[in-house]
Amino acid sequence: MSLMQAKLLAIAIPAGLLGGAYISQYGFGLFPCEMCWWQRYPHFAALGAGLFSLFLKPAQVWTALAGLAIISSGLIGGFHAGVEYGWWDGITGCATLGSAVDVMNPAAAPIVRCDVAPWSLFGISLAGWNFLFSCAGGITILGLSVKRVSKERAL
Repeated sequence: MSLMQAKLLAIAIPAGLLGGAYISQYGFGLFPCEMCWWQRYPHFAALGAGLFSLFLKPAQVWTALAGLAIISSGLIGGFHAGVEYGWWDGITGCATLGSAVDVMNPAAAPIVRCDVAPWSLFGISLAGWNFLFSCAGGITILGLSVKRVSKERAL
């Protein structure tokens, strides 16, 4: 894989995971809890860094920053999954309004708990899937970025 492939992964992974989160939210009514939002923020940062890597130098640094942000989201997702599975307690009250639009009518907004997985596939919650995809993708991006820098230094 080349640096260009790492750059594309740095854009595709957060875009795909954020897209899936918003489809789940608006298409299937799976409103995010507070910790779900925490997982989205690093993906927004990663998407920005990935886009910067296409236009700003040094591209390896922007790509690596995107990889680190993606891993950060994955680690938050891993913590959140542990809360959902009852492995440990969360660090928040874990009740939030469904969306910014619902703030205008709090009675209509769903209360979303962080310690209850609203959906799972093969026993893995959305937070768990974020952990798996984000950590694997971020590590791949970092590996490609470091590999590229090592090759350039060898030349």
